[in-house]
Amino acid sequence: MQPEKSPKMPWTILGNTWLISFAIWAPTYCVPPMEHILKEELLLTHAQASLLFSASWLMIAIAAIPAGFIADRIGVRKAAGIGIIIVAVGTILRGTATSYSSLLAFTLIYGIGLGWTYPNLPKLISAWTPREKAGIATGIFTSGILTAGALGLALTPLIFLITNSFQGTFFIWSIPPIIAAILWWILVKDPPRNNLYNEPVSKDKTMFLKVLRNKNLWLVAIILLLNEFFFSTWAGWAPALMMLKGGAPELAGLLASIVLWAGIPTVFLMPRLAYKLGVRKPFLWLPSLIIAGVAWGVIHIDLSLMWLPMLLVGIASNTRFTTILALPVELMPEEEVGTASGLILSIGYIGGVIGPLIGGRIYDLTGSLNLSLIVLSGVSIAMAVIALRLHETGNKAKVKPP
Repeated sequence: MQPEKSPKMPWTILGNTWLISFAIWAPTYCVPPMEHILKEELLLTHAQASLLFSASWLMIAIAAIPAGFIADRIGVRKAAGIGIIIVAVGTILRGTATSYSSLLAFTLIYGIGLGWTYPNLPKLISAWTPREKAGIATGIFTSGILTAGALGLALTPLIFLITNSFQGTFFIWSIPPIIAAILWWILVKDPPRNNLYNEPVSKDKTMFLKVLRNKNLWLVAIILLLNEFFFSTWAGWAPALMMLKGGAPELAGLLASIVLWAGIPTVFLMPRLAYKLGVRKPFLWLPSLIIAGVAWGVIHIDLSLMWLPMLLVGIASNTRFTTILALPVELMPEEEVGTASGLILSIGYIGGVIGPLIGGRIYDLTGSLNLSLIVLSGVSIAMAVIALRLHETGNKAKVKPP
């Protein structure tokens, strides 16, 4: 008989999950600080350069559902372990790219690994962590993503000064995935209890159809789509926005990273507050309204004050992001979490592809990002409206989700 899930927090598993979150996302966030360099050396438009950033979201959207199915069948350890190896290979290859086509191809390989690994992290947390602590555990691994983004934005300009090439910079950022892959296969064990692996193949279709019929899951997917539209556009073009306001590349990367640094304490504190208050919905609609106002106001803010909107967006956007990630675990039975997470990510991360591309196209046509900021304000308002229709999963909810 397999042992029951321990009521204690599995710190070894969470530590490795944090590391793999960092390793798979850092190579994505090293792209925005080099956008102007890639554009000049490879003769790109802003829209083409944005694809090197948004390709990660594209591959998550494509790979998330297959990754969820595979994890439900072979186990999350093996599925995520295969993914991190693909990430390592793709990031190493990026260091050899000599043209836009080769760099994009190698980025897509890296993105396949990212899309293979990332959707399975909530599944791993679900299998190892007590359900009532899912939000806190989600905050731990989410902080790995934020640290990756913050260091990617802040350190890449400095690394480029040392390597003096975008290839060398990409190669430096391949080191974390290599280390994470080795430690994952050595230290991470299969979950102590996962009845899903024992389910017959014939139930796969039934389970997927059951997941598709969950109305709240579709609302979560739409909310994630809008969230990723906003965040990927904001993070992807923040360095360029700072430079348009007169900042040097090093300062631009540092200011842009504030969004992610602010998110690290946020993803630990806000889940605790949400559980204490027994609600989730206010942690979605209220941050969305705050962000809508900030995005509009940034158009008129001077560079010297840009740290403030970056701080506000960091707190608000990461409050709603960590809330979104915890919802599949709270809405779905344990055996359906992998499939549900894959579906949500496949739909939601389409927003991460569309947003930066639209921002890049607007930049190409207008030479400014002001119209993009107005679009982002509208996206956040729409997200607040949809969040109000979502079923409340906190312990103060009076009815169960349909």
